Amino acid sequence: MRTPIVAGNWKLNGTRESAVKLATEVVAGATDAAVEVIVCPVYVHLAEVQQMLQEGQVKLGAQDAAAQESGAFTGEVSAPMLAEYGCGYVILGHSERRSLFGDSDEVVVEKFLAVQKAGLTPILCVGEQLDERESGVTEAVVGRQLGALLERAGADVLENAVVAYEPVWAIGTGKTATPQQAQDVHAFIRQKVGEHNADVAAGLRILYGGSVKPGNAAELFGMTDIDGGLIGGAALDSQDFLAICQAASGT
Repeated sequence: MRTPIVAGNWKLNGTRESAVKLATEVVAGATDAAVEVIVCPVYVHLAEVQQMLQEGQVKLGAQDAAAQESGAFTGEVSAPMLAEYGCGYVILGHSERRSLFGDSDEVVVEKFLAVQKAGLTPILCVGEQLDERESGVTEAVVGRQLGALLERAGADVLENAVVAYEPVWAIGTGKTATPQQAQDVHAFIRQKVGEHNADVAAGLRILYGGSVKPGNAAELFGMTDIDGGLIGGAALDSQDFLAICQAASGT
């Protein structure tokens, strides 16, 4: 039985005060041990959010990490540094990192391996653009992104990792893949990993990240291969986020 995960990606939002308030509200409401809940604030809020999380079972994540441990890489933050601040998870390969900051499949793999080396759990994001969906190459795109890791490091590295499918055309647009569309891609991801290691594939938790809201969460999470969500906009409202967490628990 795969434990559901709901991860909140706060992106570039919030003040120190609002981040602490949001974390406090999430901690107070996320009391169901049947769901693993993660919040991912901006780097400068990590320490204070972590202080709030110590009072509950919510875990701390970061939105990205450098591929390097140290050196002349101005503006970067390494995985060992994130570990010092109590991070357990790191989002990697998010569509915004790929499209806005030029993170290639190869760079994402390097970051993935660096995060695991530091003892943290990567949340590997994969997904297609709208034109790719309309051209019918979704599986080719997702397969390429996932294949970069599988070919470099094998499927065993996914035993301590999470994959998030985020159709880029459904992020922040109000559009959402139908539950069946999402399920089809999640099943493809599990199948592709299964070609390398069936046991790892069976236990792999695959999240959906594309405009998940309280109103559609239960139907999405009810699909066979959807194990929770990577939540963007709705994660900035504690009531909405907690409602999504409740949907993941099946209650």
